[in-house]
Amino acid sequence: MQNISRNDKKRIIRVLEIYKETGKTKTEQEADSKKNGIEFDYKLFITNMDREVLYDRINKRVDLMIEQGLIEEVKSILKKYEEISTAMQALGYKETKEYLDGLITKSEMIEKIKQETRRYAKRQLTWFRKNQGGVWLNMQDGIDKNIQKITQLSCT
Repeated sequence: MQNISRNDKKRIIRVLEIYKETGKTKTEQEADSKKNGIEFDYKLFITNMDREVLYDRINKRVDLMIEQGLIEEVKSILKKYEEISTAMQALGYKETKEYLDGLITKSEMIEKIKQETRRYAKRQLTWFRKNQGGVWLNMQDGIDKNIQKITQLSCT
C-alpha cells in the first residue's frame, strides 16, 4: 500500500477487497497470476482502419451522441447523485460537466470530446502494438476477407 496515496479511497478499498477475498496482497496476487500463466487458449483479434477514416467515424459518433441527448443525460446524472462517481470521468461525461459548469462553451465541449476520444483510440492502438500476439484485421479489407482470416486462424 506504500504506492497508494492516503487520499485515494477507491484504490485503498480495492486493495482491501483483494486481501479480504484472497488473503494475499495485490502485489502477491499479481505475482501469482503471472507465475501461473494463462489457462485458456484464446486468440486476440484487433480491428484497425486508416486513421483518417477512424477519426472521421469518431467525430460523427460524437455529433450523434450530442444529438441523442448526452447533455441531458449528464444533467440527469448530476441531479441524481450527490457524489460524482468514477463513471463521470468517462469520455464525454467530464467534458459535458465542464460545459454545464460554464468552464467551456458548447462548441469547445464538442471539440474536446472528439479530441480526447481520438487520443484514446490512438493510445489503444499503441497498447495493442506493444502487446504482440494479436491478429490485426484491417476494416478496409471488408467483412468477407476478415471473416475468412478469423475462420482460418480459429481452425488451426
